[in-house]
Amino acid sequence: MSMPASPSARSVQGRAPLGLTVPAIVALTFLIVPVIAIFVRAPWGALGQDLATSDARDALRLSLETTLISALICTVLGVPLAWVLARTSFRGRSLVRALVTLPLVLPPVVGGIALLLALGRNGIIGEPLYNQFGIRFPFTTAGVVVAQTFVALPFMVITVEGAFRASDARYDEAAATLGASRWSTFRRVTLPLAMPGIVAGAVLSWARALGEFGATVTFAGSLPGVTRTMPVEIYLVRYQDTDSAIALSLVLIVISVAVLALLRERWLSGAAR
Repeated sequence: MSMPASPSARSVQGRAPLGLTVPAIVALTFLIVPVIAIFVRAPWGALGQDLATSDARDALRLSLETTLISALICTVLGVPLAWVLARTSFRGRSLVRALVTLPLVLPPVVGGIALLLALGRNGIIGEPLYNQFGIRFPFTTAGVVVAQTFVALPFMVITVEGAFRASDARYDEAAATLGASRWSTFRRVTLPLAMPGIVAGAVLSWARALGEFGATVTFAGSLPGVTRTMPVEIYLVRYQDTDSAIALSLVLIVISVAVLALLRERWLSGAAR
């Protein structure tokens, strides 16, 4: 049974120095004021009308469908890559980790151009795919998923790699001594221990994919009902009707906050422990 904290310990834990409190308040204000501004300026009276347009409905549907697919792909591909980075040693691992995180710092437009050069009809991979099998990604719904996955996958890998590193490797060693294969150990021991981190990574990947704009519009374009996701729709509408752009932005904020809030206490907090 843990001993109760002493009065002096409680006072130290409950009191923050002024030098930390002030910048913390400034940071919090900087983050929440723009979001509050959207709620304040939202055209509540015409909200239903703004969201009922066919373009808005198609953009929202497309965003939800493609982001769910991209989050699934990030999970299927990101978990093995995270395990390799966390539990194996090989020459060039630091370089591989740097390349994995590169999309986090690349300007989104540069990411879109890179995807075109790789998977476009004249790309190093896209050209043989198109010539041999007729498969193309640019300006298709599949291209939207590719762009979203490209920018969201690093979130999955980083989060899950941290979860794998945080889980006690001695459990894996104990399973191995009992005769379990490495694959069986991964499925029955490593994966369950890292599950909070995996779910957290999937949620973060989905949220990043939902907000993706630059790589998507560069690689997939903005064809209505085909590649025009909500961020692209917001960008185009803001030049014609600011109120409609605010209404669409509000929808994305509400969806993102709702999902993160529902999952944070059970999964994200568990991944952090």
